[in-house]
Amino acid sequence: MKDSAQSIAKIILEGFDKHFLVFRTNSQLAKNKFEKSEYSGIRELLSERISFYDLRVKETSSNLEVKYGNEIKENLFWPEVKKAYIMLLTEHKQPELAESFFNSIATQVLDRIYFQNHDYLFVRPSISTEYLDSKPSSYRVYYPRSLGLKMMIKTITRDVGLEGSWENIARDIKLIIKKTLVILQGIKPSKDFQIHVMRSLFYRNKGAYMIGRIVSDGDPTGFAIPILKNRKGELFLDTIVFHQDSLGVLFSFSRAYFMADMEVPSAYVNFLKTIMPSKPTSELYTMLGLQKQGKTLFYRDLLHHLNNSRDKFVLAEGIKGLVMLVFNLPSFPYVFKVIKDNRQKDVSREHILNRYQLVKHHDRVGRLADTWEYSNVDFPAERFDAELLHELQANAGNMFEQIDDHVIIKHVYIERRMIPLNVFIEKANEEKVDKAIFEYGNAIKQLISANIFPGDLLYKNFGLTKNGRVVFYDYDEIQYITECVFRSVPPPNNPEDELSGEPWYSIGPNDVFPEEFETFLLSNKKIKKPFLKYHSELLNPLYWKRQQEKIKRGSFEDVFPYSEEERFTPGKLIDD
Repeated sequence: MKDSAQSIAKIILEGFDKHFLVFRTNSQLAKNKFEKSEYSGIRELLSERISFYDLRVKETSSNLEVKYGNEIKENLFWPEVKKAYIMLLTEHKQPELAESFFNSIATQVLDRIYFQNHDYLFVRPSISTEYLDSKPSSYRVYYPRSLGLKMMIKTITRDVGLEGSWENIARDIKLIIKKTLVILQGIKPSKDFQIHVMRSLFYRNKGAYMIGRIVSDGDPTGFAIPILKNRKGELFLDTIVFHQDSLGVLFSFSRAYFMADMEVPSAYVNFLKTIMPSKPTSELYTMLGLQKQGKTLFYRDLLHHLNNSRDKFVLAEGIKGLVMLVFNLPSFPYVFKVIKDNRQKDVSREHILNRYQLVKHHDRVGRLADTWEYSNVDFPAERFDAELLHELQANAGNMFEQIDDHVIIKHVYIERRMIPLNVFIEKANEEKVDKAIFEYGNAIKQLISANIFPGDLLYKNFGLTKNGRVVFYDYDEIQYITECVFRSVPPPNNPEDELSGEPWYSIGPNDVFPEEFETFLLSNKKIKKPFLKYHSELLNPLYWKRQQEKIKRGSFEDVFPYSEEERFTPGKLIDD
C-alpha cells in the first residue's frame, strides 16, 4: 500500500505541475500579445486559461482510474496518499496550489462525502508559504536616494522589459513625479526609503500594469502604473494610482482576471496584501487567475467565520428573484445564489449555467459580478433561518438536502454582496439618486462596449458596491449585443392598436425596442430627470445600432479601472 500511495501522490503532483506549466506559459504569452497590440489575443488567452484547471483534473483523475481501477476509490487508502504528497511538497514553489489540486482529485475519484475530513483532504494548509519566494525575488528594489527619482523611474521602465518605443518617456516621468509628490507631500523620506516593483507586469485588456510600493520608515504605500500604447503602437504611462480603495477597484471582482508570470504566486499575493490589507486573500488569488485557490481560501474563511459568529442565514434583501433564490449571512459580506426548481421564467437550468460561464470567460469591464461556483456545500442546519429553509424546500428542493444537522446545497454561486439598486434608490435623496443613475447608465454603456446586452434592465438586477459603482448581477437574459436586433416601434395601423394591451407588430426572439425602456425604467420622477439628463440616447434604437456596428468592425472601447480625471491625458484614445 505504501508504494501505491507514493506512486499516486507522484501522479497527482505531476498533473499539477503540468497544469501550472501551461498556466505560466499562457501568462507569458500575454506579454508578447501586448507588445504586438493584439488585444483580442489577450482576451482569448484569458478565456482559454479559465478552463485549464478542470481539464487537468479530469486528465489526472482518468490516469489514476485507468492505472488503479476501483482501488483508487477506497477512502481508507487516501490518508497514506496525503502523507506521501506532503513529503513531495517540502521544496515546492506552489505548495498551496498543489494542495488544492490534490483536494480536487480526491473529491473527483472518491465517493462524495459531506464533511471536511482532515485525513483525506487538505482542510488547512500543511506547508507554510509566508516566506516563500523565487530566485530572483518576485520584486525589484530601487533606492531613490542614490539614483534620484527621475533616473529611478527611467530605470524601472527599462527593467520591465517591454519591446517597443516610447511616445515621450521624459514627459511621462515628469508627470509621475509631479503626481507622486502631491500625493505623498508631508511624508519625509526616511533612511530606508525604497521603491519595490513586482518583477512581472500584470496584463489585462489593453493595459500592462506595473504594481509596486513605496516604503519609508517601514510603512508601505501601494501604487499601480498602467502602461498603454497609442495608435502608432508607442508606449506611454497613463497615470499612477495610489490609495487602497483605488487599488482595490483595480483588483475588483467585477473585472477580468490579470495575467502575470509568477513562479511563486504566494509571494505575489503576500506583496499585494501589504498594499491592500483589507482585500481578502481569496479574492487576490482569484484576480491573478487562480480561481480554484481562491475558492479553497474562501471556503476556509467561511468555516472560520461560522465558528466565530452566531447570526443565521436569511433571505437576501430586495425583490425575490424569478430564477435565483438568494440568501446571505448578515455578518458576512457575500450572497449565495441557488437556481430555483420552480422558475417564473421560461428558461432552462442549462441556459442559466451557460450564462454564468459566459460571464466567467468574458471581459467584465468592472460592471459584471464574478462568482465562485461550488457543489455539495455543507452548512450547519442550525444556522439557517426557518423562512429560508422553507423557501429552499419549496423552490429549490432539487438543489437542497438536509441530513441530520447538515444542510447540503448541491450547487451554489457566491458573489460579493451589494445594495440592490432599486432598494438604494427608494431610500436615497435626490442628489444620491442623481449619482446612482449616472452610474447606472454608464454601467450599461460600458457593458455595450464589451458586447454585452444585460437583457433585463430593471434596477433590481443591478447592485451598488461600497465604492459607489453600479454592477449588473442577473444573468439569465444576458446575450451578446451582436446577437440582438434593435428596432424602432412601428406606428400603429389604427387608433385601436394603441389602446390594445397587445403589440400590433411582430416580435422576434432577439428583437429589442429601446423606445420601450422608458415605460418600465422612468415611471419614477426622481429617476427620469437624471436619466434623461445623462443617458437619453439609451432610448434611441440608432444609438444601439451604432454601437453594434462598432463591435462588429472589431472596435473595443477603452474602459479604464480608474477615472478619466486621473489620467495624464484625459480623453486620449489608445490603439484598437
